[in-house]
Amino acid sequence: MRAKLSYALTAAVLLFYFVLVGSRGVMLIQTGTVLTVTFGVAVLILPVIGLWFLWKNTQFVRRANALSAELDAEGGLPVDELRRTPGGRIDRDSADEVFAKRKAETEAAPEDWRSWFRLAVAYHDARDTPRARKAMQRAIALHDGKPVEA
Repeated sequence: MRAKLSYALTAAVLLFYFVLVGSRGVMLIQTGTVLTVTFGVAVLILPVIGLWFLWKNTQFVRRANALSAELDAEGGLPVDELRRTPGGRIDRDSADEVFAKRKAETEAAPEDWRSWFRLAVAYHDARDTPRARKAMQRAIALHDGKPVEA
């Protein structure tokens, strides 16, 4: 719940920023000189890129959460078997052990979105966010029946 609230708050702040920047771009365009119109158009590009990025991330999170709910309903969510430090952080060696299991599971069933989902969680636990995101994207694509790159 805390993560959803943080995401919603961040999205709201970004939307406010996009509106603010967009209004400044429109104001520059309305001035009517070649220089201000050029700057106005350039300024309007930033919120468009930001909105696209926010939309793509929101879609990704929604799809990943849907897979999580489906896997939970099947009883297939990965069990938290990680050791923790006294401060509550995941023990690196423990994360590596679990990752090795998840990787072997995924190699044994490369077309199963469930194994890719669990691998994504293992990557995340091992603090490898880029690979976690790619593994989750692959899980989403496999679940949706879309072609997956090798």
